[in-house]
Amino acid sequence: GAAAAAAEERSLYIMRVVQIAVMCVLALTVVFGIFFLGCNLLIKSEGMINFLVKDRRPSKEVEAVVVGPY
Repeated sequence: GAAAAAAEERSLYIMRVVQIAVMCVLALTVVFGIFFLGCNLLIKSEGMINFLVKDRRPSKEVEAVVVGPY
């Protein structure tokens, strides 16, 4: 009886440790996923901002040339 109870208690302890380990791995996966997704979005937004800035500069020069003679 006592041996069976000890084995069952050890089994429950192992199951609890496995559950905690799995939850830690999942939590780290989510945290790093959000971090890298955020970094990727920042990099893409910087690229889009640079593209828009480069796109707007020639249009300002064209407007200045058009407005100049008037």
